[in-house]
Amino acid sequence: MVQDPRPTPELAPDEAAVGIDAGTDEFDFEPLWRVRLRLAWEGFKRNWALFSENKVGIIGLIIIGIFFVMAIGHPILMATLWSDKQNIYDPEIGYDAPVKTLLVVEEVTDPETQIDPERAKLFDASLKAEVGDTVNVPQQPAPPSLAHPLGTNPRGNDVLSQLMFSTKAAFMLGLVAALVTVLLATTIGSVAAYFGGITDTLLMRLADLVLLMPLIPILIVLSGMFQVNLVILGLIIGVLNGFGGTAIILKSQALSVKVKPFVEAARVAGGTNWHIIFRHIIPNVLPLSFLYMMFTVTEAIALEATLSFFGLLNVDMSWGLMIQIAQSEGYLLRFDTWWLIVPPGLAVTFLAAAFFLVGRAMDEVVNPRLRAR
Repeated sequence: MVQDPRPTPELAPDEAAVGIDAGTDEFDFEPLWRVRLRLAWEGFKRNWALFSENKVGIIGLIIIGIFFVMAIGHPILMATLWSDKQNIYDPEIGYDAPVKTLLVVEEVTDPETQIDPERAKLFDASLKAEVGDTVNVPQQPAPPSLAHPLGTNPRGNDVLSQLMFSTKAAFMLGLVAALVTVLLATTIGSVAAYFGGITDTLLMRLADLVLLMPLIPILIVLSGMFQVNLVILGLIIGVLNGFGGTAIILKSQALSVKVKPFVEAARVAGGTNWHIIFRHIIPNVLPLSFLYMMFTVTEAIALEATLSFFGLLNVDMSWGLMIQIAQSEGYLLRFDTWWLIVPPGLAVTFLAAAFFLVGRAMDEVVNPRLRAR
């Protein structure tokens, strides 16, 4: 067998051969980063095609998009339409709401100047509400109007402004909690699956202990020990989820990746343990990690609303704090002031549900058995 004496061209480290001209030995080269970018884009289009077939996931994305527009729209409105009444539309700073002095009468003939004894007692419990007395009736909270589409709260603040401002806080909390969860759970699960033995035992027993701990009581205790803001809350949720059940689930996925032929090939080629973990195992576990990232956001939003309602978070304004203000002012169970409870309650419900729906749709992308159905 006669060998070709011509030397074979060597590929540069950052280049990949993508074709050979017919009849020649000349190679056409393309930078490696372009090859990877093209492959990533093709993978994204393929996964998006699977995701878009799930109408539930599309609905979730639309809801998340609406809330995102609310978050970025609030500072724009504060600088334009609401700039002349900062004391009313500012979500944090309350102002002295105007009051109206009404005369207590036996039978009301003019609601603008008179009030009956029973209603007078609602505004001043110390008042005997006898005919001839006067009572100061606050003009807030005010019902929805053209100036205030969702009304105002007992302090005179615009509810819509508070709702839009709090959306940014919800996204920031969810982002911090999700990123910390993905970083920790993916790393812990992959390390435990690859090394096994005592490393696996220690990490998984730690995950079992974290999983057994009740999350809300722990957060309440921590809130009593030091001031907890949204960033700290996101870190706590991320750490507890990263060391808990999410790590156990991702470890099972990493075990299936560990036995793949390309992992063994990397080991035979001389790849170190950490090189194999971070270059081969973790990238193949990340799709499932992003799925549980969506569920972490849902949990974080619900926990923030709970802790804010109990007054345990150091936050400027949030949906849970809006409900807490209505409760502290005595408007929690009053249907005539529904705009104080319904908007923040629906915001928590819809945004948490939207991330859950997106997560369920992503489950069909990363789980081939669900796609087959």
